Order: sequence, then C-alpha cells, then structure tokens
Amino acid sequence: MTDAKKIKIALAGNPNSGKTSIFNALTGAHQKVANFPGVTVEKRIGHRRFNGYDITLVDLPGTYSLTAYSPDEKVAREFILEEKPDVVINVIDSGSLERSLYLTTQLIEMGVDLVVDLNMWDEICEAGIEIDVDKLSLLLGAPVVKTIGSRGQGVESLLESALVLAQNGQKIHHHPPVSYGPALDDLVNQLSGCVSACSGCSGCGQPRWLAVKLLEGDQEIKNKVLVPGNGVRELHETLDKSLAHLKKTTRDDPEIIVSEGRYGYVAGIIREVLKRPLTDRMRISTQADNILTHRLLGYPIFFIIMWLIFEATFVLGQYPMDWIDSGVGWLQAAVAGILPATIWSNLIVDGIIGGVGSVIVFLPNIVILFLGIALLEDSGYMARAAFLMDRLMHFLGLHGKSFIPMLMGFGCSVPGIMAARTLESPRDRILTILLVPLMSCSARLPVYLLFAGAFFGATAGTVIFSMYLIGIIAAIAMARILQKTILPTETTPFVMELPPYRMPTGKSILIHMWDRSKLYLHKMGGVILIASVVLWALGYFPRKTEFSIAYDTRIAQLQSGATESGDAADMAGEIARLENLKSAEELEYSYIGRLGEAIDPFVSPLGFNWQMGVALVPGFIAKEVVVSSLGVLYQMGETEDIGGLIEVLRHPEEGITPLAAYAYMIFVLLYTPCIATVVVIRKEIGWKWMWFSTVMQLILAWGGAFIIYQGGKLLGWG
Repeated sequence: MTDAKKIKIALAGNPNSGKTSIFNALTGAHQKVANFPGVTVEKRIGHRRFNGYDITLVDLPGTYSLTAYSPDEKVAREFILEEKPDVVINVIDSGSLERSLYLTTQLIEMGVDLVVDLNMWDEICEAGIEIDVDKLSLLLGAPVVKTIGSRGQGVESLLESALVLAQNGQKIHHHPPVSYGPALDDLVNQLSGCVSACSGCSGCGQPRWLAVKLLEGDQEIKNKVLVPGNGVRELHETLDKSLAHLKKTTRDDPEIIVSEGRYGYVAGIIREVLKRPLTDRMRISTQADNILTHRLLGYPIFFIIMWLIFEATFVLGQYPMDWIDSGVGWLQAAVAGILPATIWSNLIVDGIIGGVGSVIVFLPNIVILFLGIALLEDSGYMARAAFLMDRLMHFLGLHGKSFIPMLMGFGCSVPGIMAARTLESPRDRILTILLVPLMSCSARLPVYLLFAGAFFGATAGTVIFSMYLIGIIAAIAMARILQKTILPTETTPFVMELPPYRMPTGKSILIHMWDRSKLYLHKMGGVILIASVVLWALGYFPRKTEFSIAYDTRIAQLQSGATESGDAADMAGEIARLENLKSAEELEYSYIGRLGEAIDPFVSPLGFNWQMGVALVPGFIAKEVVVSSLGVLYQMGETEDIGGLIEVLRHPEEGITPLAAYAYMIFVLLYTPCIATVVVIRKEIGWKWMWFSTVMQLILAWGGAFIIYQGGKLLGWG
C-alpha cells in the first residue's frame, strides 16, 4: 500500500460520550495503549483497513473543551495542532447535544476537517427525542452520521464519511464561522484581520481561532503569537484595545464573555434542530439517583455492591482456580517424570513452573474482579460513586475529582497516579498521589486469596473485603494527618457530570477485562518469571554437604525395609518427614535462608516466619511475586501445587496462626508499592515525595501489622 493510501483520523469527544465504544468498534483488537510523548496521559492507537485505505485511528483523551487548562485538554489540542490529522471525528452523546456541541464549535474554529458522530442514537429514539440531522449538518458545515457504538452500528458509514472528507476536504468542507453575538463578532473579525496581516503569524494557523484564543487570554497562544520582534506591534495594540473595550462594556472577564457567546451560539443551533418530549431518558436515571446517591442510603448501597463483587471474586473464582491449580500440579509431575533429576530439572519444576504457576492460578479471580469494575464503569454507577464520595473527599481536604484516581487505584496504582494529572491544584495532586498506593490494587489480591483461603474458610470473602476497607481507612487517617501538617487544606468546588444509566455491552466488557488482565499475564512472563528464577537460585545455592543427621542413609534404610518401622503408611510418613527436615536444613543454609535469618528480628514481632519475611523482599518489585516467592520457598519440599502450599502454611510446624496471617495481609496492603508505582510517583511529583511515600508506607505497614498481631494476642485471639 502506498503512502497516498494512508490517512490518520483522531477521535475527540466528551467523557461518557461513547467515544471508546466507537474506537473499539472501528479497530476491534487492532489497538494498543501508550502515552503521549512527554506526558503520562494515556492514548489508544488503532488500525483499520477499509476501502483500500490503511487508516490509523487515535483516541484522544475525553475532554469538554480545548482551553488547555488540564493535561487532557492540552494533549488533545496539541495533537490536533501539531499532528494535523486528516480528519477529526467528533463523537457526541446524542442525548446531551447542547453540552457536546461546545467542543464541536472549538473544533470548527480550529479549521479541522470534521465529521460529527451522533452516537447512542438508539437512546434518542427510545426517549422520543427528534434531531434534524440534515439541518444540523448544514448549520455546522460538516457531515453528521448516526451511530450506536455499543453495537457497532453505523461505524462503516462513519468511516466512509471520513474518507470522503479526507479526499475532498477543500471542496466540501465549509464550516460557517461561530458567532458570538454582534458586539463580540466585530472584535473577533477585527482581531483576526490583524492576525492575518501580521508577518510573524503567517504560520500560526487559523486567524479567527487565534483571535478568539487571544481574547480568552490563552497564555500558550500569547507566548506563541505575541513574540517581540515578530512584527506584532499592531496586533498587540488591537488586542489591548479589544480587551479594554470588553471589560468596559461588560464589566466581566473576557474569557467568560467568549464562553457565554459560544454557549449562545450552541443554544441557537439546538432550537433549530432538536425537539424534546416532556419526559426523556434522564427521568429514570433521576429516579434511580434518588436512591443510589441518597445522602444516607447511598453509602451502605455502595459498600454492599463492592462486598458482593469481592465475595464473587473469591467464591466464583474458586472453581477455575482449582482447575488451573490441578493443571499446574500435573505439569510439574509430568515434567519431573520426563527430565532426569538434575539442577536444571529442579529449576524448571520448582523455580519456573512452581513460581509462575503459584501466581497464574489466581487469574480467574483477577478476571472476575475486573468484570465487576467494568460493569460498574460502563453502567454509569462509578460516576455516582465519585459524586457520593465528594463529601468524604472534602473531609480529607481533597477535591471531589480525587476519588476517581483513588478508585482506579483498586485496579492498579500506576494509572490511578497518572489520572491525578487532571487535578488543577498541585497540592491536591501531591496528596492524591500519596494516597492512591494505599488503595488495595489487584496485584495484592493473590496474597489475600492465598492466606484467606488457607486460614479463614467460609469467611474468606469478607476477610478480603476488609482489606479494601482498611486501605480506605488508612488513606483517611493519613490524609487527615498530612492536611494538618505538611499539606494544608485548599477547598475547591466539585462539579461532575452524572451520565444516564446504560446497559453495558458484552464487547465493551470483554475489551476492558482483556486490557487489564493481559497486564497481569504480561507479568507472568516477565517480572514474576525472573523473580522466581532468582529466588530459586538463592534458595538452591550454596549446596549443603554436611547435615545434623545422615538423612540419605536413614531414608535408604526405610525404603529398603531394613528397619522395623511398622506398616507401609508409617514408613512413608517417616520418609516424608526426613525429606522435609533435610530440605529445611538445605534452605536455611542457602543464601535465602541467611537472608531470612537477617530479616527475622524485624518480622518475628509481627508473627511472621522467616519465609514470609523473605517473600516480602521481592514483593517490592511486584506484589504478585510474594505468592510466587512463597511457592518457590515451600516447594523446596514435596509441595507441588497451590493446594499443597496452603496445606504447608496451615501446618502447625510453620507456626502461622490466623492472626499472623491477617497481620501479613495488612502488611502487604500497606507496605511500599511496586517499583513501577514508585517510578511513576517520582516522575509525577519528584524524588522528595517518592522517598516520603516509600518510607511512610513501610512504617505504616510495620506499625499496622504490629498493632493487629500484638493487640490480637493481648485480647486472646492469637
């Protein structure tokens, strides 16, 4: 395919407009996630072959405007200005036309080749709302296409319109200028004339758009256009006179006047093209919100919903977990039967299969958790949860928007920390980023599942749910301490859109689940595999040659029946006991055993044995490695699967009580996050806060586990 057949299309739109559904329908599985250059704002890039064209689609961050106040707005605007996509598809929630067209007018002003996508058209029809699509297309000077992104309907027509526009943009692209009213239009026209005449602005783009940005006081545009020595003296003088005139005649901020003019223009379009019935789809949403966002009922409903998700994660996930566990055990036995007993077979069976297998067994639980979160997001309930938690956020001295990054932290701390970039206040960003790692991410879930399954039986789901509650409580406590000391409160208002409730679609749910689950799978072949091999090597070397008793001789005697040891069952039990004692001596003599001996004074007050303490060390790399580390450490004996690991942990000789297990879960919840999270904290708020976060959480984890274990013993629970 030649370069002439390649085009680039950008998707722009408000949050909750269904833009991601359209992108998924256009690209299917041919997409990847990356960050925009220089920032951690996420972008999706997809590819599609259509009508002989190789199309690259870029899903821009959801934004309500292009004023470049937030990182999302800035990224979207800079991509359009600098990358110059051939076509911009503006995805609009058809039921929120007035709000959505505000962004459309800004895109028109920028002079892009624009296709307007009226998404969620089925909801418009169900609500009895009428939109005159032909008139809307005429008024905007852009093709308008109706789609139902969740079902993939209309997306081919959308692509066809985009291709026609890309081929014939100069002929069919006639956006009428956005009108701000007679008084403001005269100033915009006068100023845009000066921009056109300015020799220094010849390469700056659309004169009218630049004129509006200058009137709005856009600092980036001012820095670009009003450069001394660029022949901008007349432009500068005209701008000063225009601003002075606006302030004198309106006694208001010019940016507000421009915004009001734009909304007035949009309102005029709405009157021409839209007919709304007396009741619409928002009525049902409002009735549901009266209960789900109720100031008293909303909180218990939220916690019940979350509890049900975590209970399902454990109960439903147990069945596929057992199947995978049996498969891992069978694979270990099969490989051990094929390979001769050498160091390499030990590495493969115990180090690689045992280490990775002890973590991959929890994949079904991770998938179920992400399924629950995706259902809440796509249905519109997550937005209600953020609104509901606004009061709590203010109690913590935070903006209501901070709840979204913290909620994302339950999936993974890294995107949660990145999401804090949308907070305008530096103080809010710092505090939110410090609190996000206290939210219990999915990487910690395998540890909870292992210990809850081993020690808490039927109450395991509730015990796991308590970890998430304790993380929230810890975040509340730390926020109160920090806002009273080094990060004093700055109260800011919170405004958030509550979209109508929608029925999640299977395709969207599957894509969300796969996007998140594949990150977990990626760790299987990366950090967890490497950590398992390294930990196996530390536990295998150096080899011990002298033991407290002659284990091999004693075992050989028992196997030959040379001793009077009783029946066969007793003999087999004695052989297993001797083999485990030998493995224990070898492990204690190894590098990992010596590390455990050094760590033991720090972890024994918490009720942990040395294996539990050692497993926490590679947990700094990734929390899932804690489980694989325990699997490698305990598979030095005869344990071959996760069920066997659970039995070993329960064994009285290990000295692990339910109280110690709970304290261990608390430690894993609170201690220093994974290395990826630490790196992102450094990138976002600097070295000082990175070290502060690391030390703070380590102290918090040790103190929390100590209080739980020692306090429980005093109360007679241990």
